[in-house]
Amino acid sequence: MSKAQSKYWTAFYTKPRNEKRVGERLGDLGYEIFCPVRTVLKQWSDRKKKVKEPLFTSYIFARVDEVLRQEILQDQGVVSSVFWLGKPVVVRDSEIRAIDDFLNENPEADAVSRIFHEGEKLQITDGPLRGETGELLKIKGTKLILTIESLGFSLVAEVAKSRVQLVS
Repeated sequence: MSKAQSKYWTAFYTKPRNEKRVGERLGDLGYEIFCPVRTVLKQWSDRKKKVKEPLFTSYIFARVDEVLRQEILQDQGVVSSVFWLGKPVVVRDSEIRAIDDFLNENPEADAVSRIFHEGEKLQITDGPLRGETGELLKIKGTKLILTIESLGFSLVAEVAKSRVQLVS
């Protein structure tokens, strides 16, 4: 297996409020890093300003092999790898692309920790998440909350009801 084929996307826990700094530092060192950010309107007593905040607090994603994963763990801002069933979590390339496309279309999206509730399985039929399937957790007006399984998070954004269909 070639080195390029052995690389995979995985997630790392960072120290609180260090996601962007860790991502920039590791990116400057040549690592392939993905730190999804969203636009938030912050208000102070004298002004309002749009700022970029990490979508997933205390998480960054990196495309690594085992050697690179161990190197990234040496960074002062990285706490640990994210594990699933005793192994570093593997995030599909299509999910990284879907998150990036999703944020390009919904820059003010928010993420909430996944809460498991029984619900309908929906497939998105249009837009950047087209083809993705998730469990519907909640409908509130035009907002849909769907889980993306391997990430352990739910993405929250205004998605037209016409952009989803029930999976039988």
